[in-house]
Amino acid sequence: MPDLSYESDLHARGLQRIAGVDEAGRGPLAGPVAAAAVILPRGFSCPGLDDSKKLSAAKREALYADLTGNPQVVWSVATADCLEIDRLNILRATHLAMRRAVEMLVPPPDHCLIDGLPVRGFPLPYDAIVKGDGLSLSIAAASIIAKVTRDRIMRGLDREFPQFGFARHQGYGTKEHLEALRIHGPCRHHRRSFQPVAQLALPLDGA
Repeated sequence: MPDLSYESDLHARGLQRIAGVDEAGRGPLAGPVAAAAVILPRGFSCPGLDDSKKLSAAKREALYADLTGNPQVVWSVATADCLEIDRLNILRATHLAMRRAVEMLVPPPDHCLIDGLPVRGFPLPYDAIVKGDGLSLSIAAASIIAKVTRDRIMRGLDREFPQFGFARHQGYGTKEHLEALRIHGPCRHHRRSFQPVAQLALPLDGA
């Protein structure tokens, strides 16, 4: 289970505001990528808080409510949309969403803990931690907020384009989604630079 070891080490170095940063939605064929930044208070405890991928949707929603409803938890969330993903590529768009989330924190963090590999051009000092959402409690909190935020966005897109089933698969390339793409062609929320969306070369539905 993640804990506050990374955060405590940074606090011992005199750094005060430590933000965990994580993203959700790099792999889907549709919708935005979301990123969250979270600063937890010292000694923070939240039973069950873990990497969002290990938790049920109901548990994520409950943890999201606990985190965002706690006045001692400082958090922000940002997105990069499908047009930015297609223009920049998914990695650079993910990094853009992370920068946006961190820059929304006022005052800014002293240091960040980022899930994954190094982020080129990141505006603040940081440590990149592979599989950090299972190691750092603040990154795990960011993973929950990013994932729940994105899932809610996808439920909104489902109401706009119910033929794709976005609420059920969140834009991932499931058999259902691929069949809907074959029948209807991509909508404006699909990532045109992603296969198999790019292969379809069909008119933009609902533009």
